[in-house]
Amino acid sequence: MKKKFVTCLLLCTAFLARAQSSKIDFTEYTLDNGLHVILQPDKSTPIVAVSVMYHVGSKNEQSNRTGFAHFFEHLMFEGSDNIKRGEYTNLVQTAGGTLNANTSQDRTYYYEVLPSNQLALGLWLESERMRSAKIDQAGVETQRNVIKEEKKERIDNQPYGTILEKTFANAYSEHPYRWVPIGSAQYIDQATLSEFVDFYKTFYVPNNATLSIAGDINVTQAKELIQKYFAVIPKGTKEIPRPTVKEAPKTQEAREIVFDNVQLPAVVQAYHIPEQTNPDYYAITMLTNLLTGGESARLNKALVDQQQKAVYVGSFPMQLEDPGLFLAFAVANAGVNIDEVERSMDAEIERVKKEQISDAEFQKLRNQIENSFVQKNFTVAGRAEQLANYHTFYKNTNLINTELQNFLKVTKDDLARVANQYFTRENRVVLHYLPKSNN
Repeated sequence: MKKKFVTCLLLCTAFLARAQSSKIDFTEYTLDNGLHVILQPDKSTPIVAVSVMYHVGSKNEQSNRTGFAHFFEHLMFEGSDNIKRGEYTNLVQTAGGTLNANTSQDRTYYYEVLPSNQLALGLWLESERMRSAKIDQAGVETQRNVIKEEKKERIDNQPYGTILEKTFANAYSEHPYRWVPIGSAQYIDQATLSEFVDFYKTFYVPNNATLSIAGDINVTQAKELIQKYFAVIPKGTKEIPRPTVKEAPKTQEAREIVFDNVQLPAVVQAYHIPEQTNPDYYAITMLTNLLTGGESARLNKALVDQQQKAVYVGSFPMQLEDPGLFLAFAVANAGVNIDEVERSMDAEIERVKKEQISDAEFQKLRNQIENSFVQKNFTVAGRAEQLANYHTFYKNTNLINTELQNFLKVTKDDLARVANQYFTRENRVVLHYLPKSNN
C-alpha cells in the first residue's frame, strides 16, 4: 500500500511539473453573428467538452424580477423546436455523456462532456438552445415549481442557508449584487410569458455568448460543424443592458443577528473587495489560502486547533465582474460565546495586517496557488470553462497560460498592503447566526 502511494505521489508530482511548463494551445475567432469561438485540442483522452457561456447573471435583472437568470438555467433544458420536452438530458446520457449548468451574478454557463465522436451532438444541442429554445406556458409553470422547491431545499430549510442572501443584502444598497441568483419566487410567479420571451431574445443571442470547446477534436472539422450549426443563428437585435451603478464606499460596519434553524452559532464577516480583474484580487486570493487554505492555515490553527473556539472555519473571495466581497466565517464550538469567536477572527486578521509572514509560509502560499491553477485546467471541462471565463470577463483568453505569473508577482508586502486596505471594520458586514431557541 505504501509503495503504491509513493508511486502515485511521484506520478502526480511529475504531472504537475509538466502541466505548469506546458502551454495550452487554442484557436479563437468570432462568427459574423458575434458568437466568439474558442477551440482547444487535446488528444490525450477521447472526450470533448462543449460549453456555452452567456454573459448574463442576476446583476442583469430588474429589482422587481429577481431570479430570471437562474430560472432560465432550468428553462433552457425544456427543449426546442427540434428537441421534445424532457429529451435534452436523455440525448446526452444515451450518447455516454454528462451535462450541467450553473448561474452566477455575472454569467450563465452550460456544458456537455461527451465521447469525442459525439461532438456534432453537443454542438447541435447548444445551437438549438440558442436558436429556438422552447419557452411556453407549460415549461414556465413546470420550472416555477422546480425553482420554489430548490429554494426551500437549498436555502430556506438549510442550516446557514441564507448566509449569501443576508450578506449581500447588507453589503449592497445600490448595486444589483444586493440580491443573489436564486432570486425571489414571488417575482418569478408574477412574471408573464412575454417577459420570459423578451429575456431570452435579449440575452440568449450569439453576440452575448462564448462557445468554448476543449478535448479530442480536429480543429478544421470542428470549425465546419460550428459553421453549420451556429452561423445561421441571427445576431441579437436588442440592446444588451449592463448595470452601470457603482456602490458607494462603505464608511460604517453593518451588523445583523440572524436566528436560524442551527445548533451552533456562527460568525460571518464580509469585506468589500475589488472586481476580479483588479490586480489586488490576486493578493486577496492568496490571503484566502493564508487564512483557511488547509489545516495548518492561520484561522484553522488558531480557532480550531489551539483555542478550540470553532469547529469549522472558512474563507473565500467572490470572483465577480464588479467589486465584490471576501467572506470569512467560523462555526462556534459548543458552549463558546459568539463574541469570543469574532474577537479571535479579528485578531488573526490584524496579524496579517501588522506582521509580515515568514519566507516558509509565503512559499507555501505560492505552491498552493500553483497547484490550484494546474488543477483548474486538469480536465477538458475545466479548460473549456476557464477559456470562456478569461474571454468573457478579461478579454484575454491567453490568461490561461499567463495568469499564474500574476499570482507569482505578488509580494509579502502586497499581502499586508491589501489586508490593510480592504480588511477594515468600516468596510465590512458582520452576521451572527444564532439558534432560534436563543430568540
